Amino acid sequence: MDKNMTQYTVKKLAKAAGVSVRTLHHYDRIGLLKPSIRTAVGYRLYGEGELLRLQQILFYKELDFGLKEIAALINRPDFDRISALMDQKQLLKERRKRIDRLMETLDKTILHIKGKIKMNYEELYEGLPKEQASAWRKEALEKWPDQVKQSENVLTGMRKEEFEMLKSGFKENWETLASLCGRGADPASEQVQQEIDRHYHYILRFWGKPGDQEEAYKGLGELYVADPRYTEIGGAAFGRFLKQAIDHYVTGRKV
Repeated sequence: MDKNMTQYTVKKLAKAAGVSVRTLHHYDRIGLLKPSIRTAVGYRLYGEGELLRLQQILFYKELDFGLKEIAALINRPDFDRISALMDQKQLLKERRKRIDRLMETLDKTILHIKGKIKMNYEELYEGLPKEQASAWRKEALEKWPDQVKQSENVLTGMRKEEFEMLKSGFKENWETLASLCGRGADPASEQVQQEIDRHYHYILRFWGKPGDQEEAYKGLGELYVADPRYTEIGGAAFGRFLKQAIDHYVTGRKV
């Protein structure tokens, strides 16, 4: 700062700080930034202290502080300008990190939409606790290595938006089945069987297997009542409902 220029008019300060004269007048009215001198004819003049105070105000505004919050901070008797500057610097560093992460996400999204990158298998288990997802995948690889790898290859080969649509459709189907169960619907009813048919075809897409997989699907129905990790997803009653509905569906497809 040029200490030889000890006084700034409101117009000159507004231009230097990149704010409007109207803003400085407002700060004056609410007591946030008073001029050091007010001449007999009403001109506002600002000295170095006011310039530094305005800098504090603008930094806090950049960090999304409201004017009342700023006034409460800088009007405190124990307010220390250097400590405030250090705090503001740290907050700006954290904001820069968040912006960098957002920029990275944007870049990846653009690359994905252009087909330049594909998902990794961790994204297939998004929403599950990381440890649980890893344990499930490890167990599945031990029991059905070829099937799991085939499923993951199919799913990771999907475009992101296609995979998100698959998950969204499956979630809607699952919630509809849960609602039907809650209303006491007959597992063999036409409405339930229509949703089970949708569920079956969603499962085939997740498995990455075309064609008839009725016996494997029936085995999934068994898991809904036999494996605690599956029964806890929707509850024991819902598990029994799904098994009955799946059994009826598979039997009907064999006829």
